[in-house]
Amino acid sequence: MADDSRNTQRGIIGSYAAIGDSFTEGVGDLGPDGRLLGWADRFAVLLADQLLVPGVPEGPHGNFRYANLAVRGRLLDQIVEEQVPRARELAPDLVTFCAGGNDIIRPGSDPDDVAERFERAVADLTRSVGTVMVTTGFDTRHVPVLRHLRGKIATYTAHVRSIADRYDCPVLDLWSLRSVQDRRAWDNDRLHLSPEGHTRVALRAAQVLGLDVPADPDQMWPPQAQRGTLEVRRDDIHWAREYLVPWIGRRLRGESSGDHVEAKRPDLLPL
Repeated sequence: MADDSRNTQRGIIGSYAAIGDSFTEGVGDLGPDGRLLGWADRFAVLLADQLLVPGVPEGPHGNFRYANLAVRGRLLDQIVEEQVPRARELAPDLVTFCAGGNDIIRPGSDPDDVAERFERAVADLTRSVGTVMVTTGFDTRHVPVLRHLRGKIATYTAHVRSIADRYDCPVLDLWSLRSVQDRRAWDNDRLHLSPEGHTRVALRAAQVLGLDVPADPDQMWPPQAQRGTLEVRRDDIHWAREYLVPWIGRRLRGESSGDHVEAKRPDLLPL
């Protein structure tokens, strides 16, 4: 059933649904209760706090509604099959659509082909929901396991921006977000954002929609003590043993980190 808090007043966002993979699910950002938060959850709070829907309050955020349909490990076609129809059914004022990253990092994948399928999904969504915000890839020049894919990711990012122009979609441009190129913006697995990284992405998403934000997402990180070569090498060995080897193993076995995982927030609910 579509969201009954949908508001047609220009500039008002009364409902928001996030679709995507581990990035949007919030992997790397555990809350105090052990549940995943992530940039989309944090962005929802910013939307609810600053774009309250007029009416009788139903809680600290009025009658704002939020759904997070993202599931880790999902490929673009899986997101289109599982999440896009649900987003159309909910028909929120805003959808954030981040997909294709897991396709791009697969050997032999073609960013042009992935972009064509992404565009079909964007066209489908824009006919059913208020606004579709699309998300580019990160600049991976400082991400060890993904550095060699930087060219493919840049090509896909250029496609995403072109698609956004054709369908009048706001763009959450992560490639230009310099602050997330710092190591501290990433979790220990070096593949997912840390809580601070997720926070900075949420702030940038809010800026894209013209919201006033409590902090600059590109604010400089505080200085860090220089690390010795031995310490860096020890950390790299630990990372390879704890994260890289299991990641490669799952790829070889055809397994996904999202097997048996369901969307954490499949309905539009108050925050």
